[in-house]
Amino acid sequence: MRASSALRTFVVGLVLAAATATGLGPVAAQPAAPPPPSTDPFREWSAPLTDRAPGEILRSRPVPYGAPGLATPIASTQVLYRTTDQQDRPAVTVATVLRPLVPGPTRMISFHTAYDGLGPDCNPSWTLTGRGTSETAVIEQGLITGYLAAGYTVVVPDYEGEQSEWTIGRQSGYAALDGIRAAQSFLSLPPSTPVGMIGYSGGSVPTQWGAEVAPTYAPELALVGAAAGGLPVNLAHNLPYVSGSAGWAGVMPALVVAYQRTYGFDTDAFLSEEGRAVTAQVQDRCIAGFAASYPGLTDAAMVRPPYRSLLDVPAVVAAVGDNVMGTAGTPRIPMFLAVGDIDGTGDSVMITADVRDLAGEYCDRGVPVVYHQYDGASHTDAFPRFEADAAQFLADRFAGTPTATTCA
Repeated sequence: MRASSALRTFVVGLVLAAATATGLGPVAAQPAAPPPPSTDPFREWSAPLTDRAPGEILRSRPVPYGAPGLATPIASTQVLYRTTDQQDRPAVTVATVLRPLVPGPTRMISFHTAYDGLGPDCNPSWTLTGRGTSETAVIEQGLITGYLAAGYTVVVPDYEGEQSEWTIGRQSGYAALDGIRAAQSFLSLPPSTPVGMIGYSGGSVPTQWGAEVAPTYAPELALVGAAAGGLPVNLAHNLPYVSGSAGWAGVMPALVVAYQRTYGFDTDAFLSEEGRAVTAQVQDRCIAGFAASYPGLTDAAMVRPPYRSLLDVPAVVAAVGDNVMGTAGTPRIPMFLAVGDIDGTGDSVMITADVRDLAGEYCDRGVPVVYHQYDGASHTDAFPRFEADAAQFLADRFAGTPTATTCA
């Protein structure tokens, strides 16, 4: 997706209109802007965490909420909280808690942005303060503001954790669920507060994994439904699909970086000279800075003999296998799953059959599933269609409307 000045103007207008329509008026005194994440002591925690419960708030602070270059009167608070990493060790991360613009019964949205980053400046806790410059960040902030204007409380977690570990499943789900716990604690809300989860593309990772691990990890939460679109169900299928492509080949070195951070394997043992060079270049980039930056890069070019593919490397195969969706548990809530299909295989990066099969697998387990397939739509084109359908799906779940599943 590419940002345009017209789109930015529209989103800024949406943010301001939502604020002024509720009588909040012009911006008064704003909280101080935080320093960049890489130099922000708020995010650091060196004390023991073993005696801290998942979701427990370690510290909090008010922060501005605004579009690029423009603050708003929307009340925004960051919380540093305890969560759990992929190896089940205590960890910390940050969530942004946003209060609704319209008073009413409390309904919470856990909104998982597609920040898809390898560096801390990609984090939504940074971009939501008015530092969002990518089109995706700007558009998703507009969507978040729309939920606030509709009366929802919104929590936005930095679900990739302290090391920006992109696409890592269980820990992303844990961070999302613990972010909900932290937001409820900060706002003095009971666990019975109804909560819906939503995320597209990278944001589908904490949404789907959160729904799978919730029954055992956070059974007290009153989740009403989860909407996930453009899901990377099994990266062993996505890698060959994007290899050599013009728009998405750059995700391959980014995934190597994320998986090395999580699993600690020795990349020098299998990367080629070109593979080492491109992984070094993407170390702190957000997805807009790497996805389309290496057109024509192939999986084979990333590795050295005797390997002919990243999927020939046992450590990579094991890491990918640890993050296959559908393997961590069975959701106990209605699920909305959606994906595009532009070429009979996928949406240019996600595999359509993988998402459809995951929906079918959930149906076989007794999960109420609504599946939408956007034929002719690329990953980018399917995004607005998913957001509209997902918003209606969640509104129906909050209203208690029976789920009209597509399982049959």
